[in-house]
Amino acid sequence: MAGTAARGHLLHPLLFQLCCGCHGLRVSTSTRILYTLLHVLASAVCCLMMSRTVAQAITEKVPFSVVLCQHLPGGTDCEQLVGSSAVYRVCFGTACFHLAQAALLLNVRSSSDRRAQLHNGFWLPKLLVLMGLWAASFFIPEDNFIRVWHYTGVCGGFAFILIQLVLITAFAHTWNKNWLTGAAQDKRWYLAVLLATATFYILASGAFSFLYKFYTHPAACHLNKALLAINGSLCGIMSFISITPCVRLKQPRSGLLQSSIISCYVMYLTFSALSSRPPERVLYKGQNLTVCFPGLQQDELQTEDTTVAVLGAAIMYACVLFACNEASYLAEVFGPFWMVKVYSFEFKKPSCCFCCPEKMEEELRGTDQACEQAEESARGQFIIQDEQDRVVYSYSAFHFVFFLASLYVMMTLTNWFSYENAVLETTFTHGSWSTFWVKVSSCWACVLLYLWLLLSPFCLHGSPQHQHSTGPRIVRRRRAPQRINVST
Repeated sequence: MAGTAARGHLLHPLLFQLCCGCHGLRVSTSTRILYTLLHVLASAVCCLMMSRTVAQAITEKVPFSVVLCQHLPGGTDCEQLVGSSAVYRVCFGTACFHLAQAALLLNVRSSSDRRAQLHNGFWLPKLLVLMGLWAASFFIPEDNFIRVWHYTGVCGGFAFILIQLVLITAFAHTWNKNWLTGAAQDKRWYLAVLLATATFYILASGAFSFLYKFYTHPAACHLNKALLAINGSLCGIMSFISITPCVRLKQPRSGLLQSSIISCYVMYLTFSALSSRPPERVLYKGQNLTVCFPGLQQDELQTEDTTVAVLGAAIMYACVLFACNEASYLAEVFGPFWMVKVYSFEFKKPSCCFCCPEKMEEELRGTDQACEQAEESARGQFIIQDEQDRVVYSYSAFHFVFFLASLYVMMTLTNWFSYENAVLETTFTHGSWSTFWVKVSSCWACVLLYLWLLLSPFCLHGSPQHQHSTGPRIVRRRRAPQRINVST
C-alpha cells in the first residue's frame, strides 16, 4: 500500500498542496490520480486509432506491416485495427475493466477491507489486465457486436451527460450558497460574490461574441445564428428569473452567481455544438466557399484552425475527469441518491476552497488536523493514510462513473450516430449532425435543470429551503491520519 501511494506521490507531488494547501499527499488522492492516468492512456490509444494520419504512417513506415496484418485478427489490411471499430473495441476493454471493479468493490467502507487493496494497489498487474482486455476485444467476432455495443454506448453516454449536468448545476448552487453564507457573517463576502458574478458574465459575453464572429457568415450559417440567439436569450431569461421577487421569496439564496456560472457552461456547450457540425458551402461574391467553422474573417475564405478544436477537446476531457472524481465523492457522502440530496447541503462557514472534499470536511469539523499532521520534513514527504476509518469516496461509484465515461468518450470520438466514417482529424471541427444535436440537447437540458431548481419550490409541497430546516450537515468522525515517511 505504501509503495502504491509513493508511486502516486512521485507522479504528482504538488497537486494536493496546490488544491487545498495541505503538505503531503493522501492515499485516496494518489489512487485517483493513477486511475485518471490510466483513463488518459486509454483515451490516447483511441485517438491514435482514430487518426487517419497515424494509420497511413504505420502502413508506409512500419516494415512488414502487410505481412503482420495477415496474421492479426484485424483483416488483411488491418482495417479493424483503426477507425471507429478499433475505438469501440478498446473502449469495450476499458469499460469492462472499470465495470468489473465497480462490482467487486461494492460496499467497501474502509481501506482495512481486503478488497480495498484491489483498488489502491496492484498497479502493474492492473495495467497488464487492461492491455489484455484491449487485445482480447479484437478477437470478438464482428457479427452484431459493433451494433449492440453502439446502442450500449448511446445509453451510457447519455447517462454520463446527465451526471455532468447535475454536477455543474450542483457546483453553481453550492458555490452561491457557500459564499452567501459568508456574506451573512461578513459583508466582504458580498464583494467576492460580485467579482465572481461579473467575471463569469464577462466570460459568457466574450464567448458569445467570439462564436458570433467566427462561427457565422453573412450569407450562410443561419442555424448557427439561430442557436446563438436562442441560447443567449435563455441565459438572459435564467438570469432574470433568478432575481425575481417571487423566486427570491422561496429561495433567498438564489442569485446571479448561479446564473452566471450556468451561462458560461451554456456558452461552452454552444461552442462545442457549433464545432461539431458539418460545414456549409455557399456562393458568396462569385466564390464557392466552405463556411460555418472557425475562420479568419467573416467576408473572406474561412480556413480551419486546429487550435480551437484542440481547446474544445481539452475542455471536454477536463470536464469528464472532473465528473468522474466528483461524482464518486458525492456518492459516498450523500449515498445512492446524491444527485438529489446534494442540492440541500448546508454549509456552516464559507470557504474559498469549498469544492475540495477534504478541505470541506475539515471546515465542517472545525479543525485542520489533517494538514497539521502532514507537515513536510527535511528528510522526505509524507503519505497520509486517510481511509483507515472510512473511505473518502465511493470506490464502486468511482469505477462505475469511469465506466460511463469510457462510453461517453467512445461516442464522442466516433461522432455518436455517424460512426462509420468518423476520423479524428474532423471529429472536433467537421463532426456530424448527430453530434451537433446531442450537444444542443445537452445545452437545453442544462437550462431546464437549472430552471427546475429555481421553480421547483412552486411545484413541490413541503417546506422550501428558506424555512427553518437546515438540511443535512455532513460531518465524519475519523481517526487522525497515519503518516508514512517516504525518504527521497
